[in-house]
Amino acid sequence: MRNIYVLLMALLVIGGTGCKKKSSSDDLSGNVTGNGTGKDVPTGTNDGVTFINSGKSAIFNLYAPNKTSVSVIGDFNNWQPTAMTKSTDGTRWWVQVDNIDPTKEYAYQYYIDNTIKVADPYTEKVLDPDNDSSIPSTVYPNLLAYPAGKTTGIVSVMQGSPTAYSWKNATITRPDPKNLVIYELHVRDFIGTHSYKTLTDTLNYIANLGVNAVELMPVNEFEGNDSWGYNTNFGMALDKYYGTKNDYKAFIDACHAKGIAVIQDIVLEDQFGSSPMVQMYATASGSPSASNPWFDTQNMHPDAVGYQMNHQAAATQYYFKNVVKYWMQEYHIDGFRFDQAKGFTQKQSTTEDAWAAYDATRVALWKSYNTYIKSLDPNFYVILEYFSNNQEESELAAQGMMSWTNLSTPAQQATMGYPSGPSWDLSGLFYDQYGFTNPYGLVAYFESHDEERTMFKNEAYGNASGSYSTKDIPTALKREEALAALLISSPGPKMLWEFEERGYDISIDNGGRLGDKPPHWEYMNDANRHHLYATYSHLIKWKTKNAVFSTTSYKYSLTGAIKWAALTGTDNNVVIASNFDVVNQTATVTFPSTGNWYDNITGAAINVPSTAYSLTLAPGEYHVYSSTALKM
Repeated sequence: MRNIYVLLMALLVIGGTGCKKKSSSDDLSGNVTGNGTGKDVPTGTNDGVTFINSGKSAIFNLYAPNKTSVSVIGDFNNWQPTAMTKSTDGTRWWVQVDNIDPTKEYAYQYYIDNTIKVADPYTEKVLDPDNDSSIPSTVYPNLLAYPAGKTTGIVSVMQGSPTAYSWKNATITRPDPKNLVIYELHVRDFIGTHSYKTLTDTLNYIANLGVNAVELMPVNEFEGNDSWGYNTNFGMALDKYYGTKNDYKAFIDACHAKGIAVIQDIVLEDQFGSSPMVQMYATASGSPSASNPWFDTQNMHPDAVGYQMNHQAAATQYYFKNVVKYWMQEYHIDGFRFDQAKGFTQKQSTTEDAWAAYDATRVALWKSYNTYIKSLDPNFYVILEYFSNNQEESELAAQGMMSWTNLSTPAQQATMGYPSGPSWDLSGLFYDQYGFTNPYGLVAYFESHDEERTMFKNEAYGNASGSYSTKDIPTALKREEALAALLISSPGPKMLWEFEERGYDISIDNGGRLGDKPPHWEYMNDANRHHLYATYSHLIKWKTKNAVFSTTSYKYSLTGAIKWAALTGTDNNVVIASNFDVVNQTATVTFPSTGNWYDNITGAAINVPSTAYSLTLAPGEYHVYSSTALKM
């Protein structure tokens, strides 16, 4: 999805250099010299801040090899340097600060080589002088004031004994990947308050839809407030624009109470210029220098926008593992969707085809990361935005990972009613098209945060024949139902984008690609849109409650006007058929057996005298037939 951030490249350089710019408040009283050398970090000390003595003492621990001096500055020492001790191997700097009030929040930074002031890369909260003022107190109450006049740039926040969250649902029986239906959403655009509290209050809307997982676009700290979140700068800090840590935990808890897993979109392929890990080892322009332990000096693939992390470096692998472990254990989440997972490579490429070519080193890396994640939680979901060589994705699927498969273009063509230019072939819904051995290794979708909305395409560019037009909203919504029937009913995990289930028709480019989009909750008052929602709900509940929809015995024909799939299961048999032409069409559909078949859409029945059954459908007409009525 990085191609959308081309417009941020200028800001990246400005932001990176701006955070390094000297000002009057950079002049601390006395340079730091003579840091002690050769004493290792106390046993049991974590990266960042570790509290001891009931929260009354804090040990600061920073990985900063090849630095001459490092101090900690903050509210606890009136922003005057407290020198840190270098470890015996020269890679770490640490110091213990006493007389800390465990109930109080303290802002702090690291002061490196008498030049650089940065926040803690391992902080769980930051204060941003440029963006915090735009966060309403209703979303984040009692936010600690920025220490204006004492320092510059982003600062870290620590607290010895913060208010703990009391979990009500410590565990969840996660849906099997074969039944997984994911609802991707962006907190900012899903509800007008852009807050976890309101999102929690709205959860019944998602639960009634029947999905069994939600996937949130990135929630860890990113540059600015009004963003998709892919311009990340802190791996472990929750972005305050959506609420507090406990608000987020309460949302996750509420999801688990309803049997809904929580998947978190996370960016660990790159970071942007305000990242302390970029700033600690940067050139004059703000880009990573050759001495940076985590980042490449140049990006390795054509879609790169931020500064790319070198995942062959030991320091980066260590950081990756710490970040994923933190979110898994601190927030009890159920899965990650790794943004730009194909970018975890050191093989430089200038074209999309070269970048997608088989990369054995990248495969080995992801197998290693997956093994580590599963060692922490064997049933944790690992979902990759990969779009790579089929062989490569198949190998990862065999290890239990799932990859996104984007079918937005043929889906748009089908609902608009155009067979070609490009093709409306939906065969990619079935895993055998990719040569996979794992039938549940692909997450198929027609819309995501990154794709144009099918209803917008219908209304703007739809095909027509006589009085029948796919530009007509009720007609187009009916065709959306026909499309949903094929998506949800085909075996394997599936995903839909927020409000796809009610025919959201605001273009992705309206107000700018990354701009705020109105949620249009009033759409649910429209009978046709509400019927689409109800249809999605039925389809999803059928999928999750009837084993036939996870079968590996099937036939399909998804290239013609009438697209159909026939599923043979141990509990039932199902045939889905939809006509995407703008005129009547007839096709021969292969039914698993003869006899009476129940139509779960209309409640009627048909008699099938031969398994090669001739079916005539009006434009937009669709059916979900089964040997016996599907369970709800």
